[in-house]
Amino acid sequence: MVLHMPAGNPCGRQEGYSYIALLFIVAIMGSVLAGVGISWSKMAQREKEVELLFVGNQYRNAIGLYYNSLPSGIQTYPQRLEDLLRDPRQPTIRRYLRELYIDPITRSNKWGLVKSPEGFVMGVYSLSAAPPIKKKNFKIIDATFENQSKYSEWKFVYKPAGAP
Repeated sequence: MVLHMPAGNPCGRQEGYSYIALLFIVAIMGSVLAGVGISWSKMAQREKEVELLFVGNQYRNAIGLYYNSLPSGIQTYPQRLEDLLRDPRQPTIRRYLRELYIDPITRSNKWGLVKSPEGFVMGVYSLSAAPPIKKKNFKIIDATFENQSKYSEWKFVYKPAGAP
């Protein structure tokens, strides 16, 4: 005796279920990967913020060293950032920075400069208009950065003791 199977799907009416299940799995994987991508992006931005805080404070400290370095008591800010690499006022080589840092947010060597009334460099800031993730819990020296809406508002300025 010979059994005849009907033409088409031998298992009955399950056509397309595997395809729908596969599409469902791909959709879930896509949303998981999108979440991982967003999380990774936020983590990278936080690392850039930490680097900006470090670099900005290196500039602030170097400007302070420059300002207070002349034994004659004359205190001036540098005319340009390059003066921090080699102080033109000193008869011997005096360096306050080993290199000029790039802005970690914009990845550019161009910084915004905070100028004194005489036109000298008192500080630096990022030229980025992007909003920061960090809004609170800054060190005391960076307390003015709290609740700022963009990185360009984080100004790393050296102010001598007793200055307003």
